[in-house]
Amino acid sequence: MSGSRQYPDDPSGPFPAPPTTIEDREDRPIEIRAVGSFAEGALEDVVEMYLAFDPADRAQGIPPTGESRIRNWLETIGEDSVNVVASHDGDAVGHAMLVPDTDDPSAIEDNAEIEWELAIFVLQAYQQAGIGTVLLENLLGHAVEIGIERVWLTVERWNNPAIALYERVGFESTGTESFEQEMAILLDPEG
Repeated sequence: MSGSRQYPDDPSGPFPAPPTTIEDREDRPIEIRAVGSFAEGALEDVVEMYLAFDPADRAQGIPPTGESRIRNWLETIGEDSVNVVASHDGDAVGHAMLVPDTDDPSAIEDNAEIEWELAIFVLQAYQQAGIGTVLLENLLGHAVEIGIERVWLTVERWNNPAIALYERVGFESTGTESFEQEMAILLDPEG
């Protein structure tokens, strides 16, 4: 059921998998953990993070603004998505997710056969501190653990810091539309 996207010839990795604890460039302890379907209060933590998110940093309409829209968005994607959260002192400060690019719920059980769209957000006060890289690497490591091989994303072409981050972990440019750059990565199922 692979789509029409281009993927690199060689897989990237290996990537670390959560749980991971790091010290960011500001010497803050950051905990990275995988959350399944926003269980155990993780939804509330992530909703709070997005409520504090600067609307100027929104990309392509996400995250939405307003608590009810944020909650609805997370609940809608949360059912089948793969989520990794970065926390500092118990508060979510970053969220990375993979959302299955399929309308067939039964296809999700065979992760290797479908493509997954990536989105990542880090609160402004925690940007440029190395958290995005570790969060992204741990998301990809977790994806490998559960059998995901094909991940893609779009990023605004002028978002050079994000593009540099994606390239550092192995994403390659696969196409450009007006204001978006599409990028993809092939993950190594062997880890």
